[in-house]
Amino acid sequence: MKVIAIAAVTAGGKTTTVNGIKKQLSNVQSLHFDDYIFEGAVNDFYQWVLDGASYNVWNLEPLEKDILKVQNNGTCDYLILDYPFAYCHEQIKKYIDMAFFIDTTLDIALARRILRDMGNASGGDIRNDLLGYLKYARIAFIQMQKDILPASDYVIDGTMSTEYIVKEIINIIR
Repeated sequence: MKVIAIAAVTAGGKTTTVNGIKKQLSNVQSLHFDDYIFEGAVNDFYQWVLDGASYNVWNLEPLEKDILKVQNNGTCDYLILDYPFAYCHEQIKKYIDMAFFIDTTLDIALARRILRDMGNASGGDIRNDLLGYLKYARIAFIQMQKDILPASDYVIDGTMSTEYIVKEIINIIR
């Protein structure tokens, strides 16, 4: 079984890509980072970057246990991780066979996040969210591009269509 990590910034296309891969390949399972609650999870990303941006502050034991469970079951050819850190977390990197980074520009990721998460928000809510993004969150996304992108085996252009991204990843996996 191969473990494939799909990384990107928030709203960079990880989940959509993982779901697209699952539709195209047979005998695939996936685990999604956002389905877990982790000890040590960062609440203040601005301070996290100022403190050195250690990805190892997250205790990823629940994810690690599930990876091992899938590996031990031996029931699939591919385990796809919807996982933002590629090889940058010591606890999980030893399980990854290939890491892809979907390089989505921050303006596209921000627009997707607003469209996805704030469909019923007021203009004031959206303005406040954008202020928070500019003041606190953007620095973490830039840090991810500095750290995760070069730590990945393959970089895929996140401005391309989902179909293109999925096809490119599947071609590389095969």
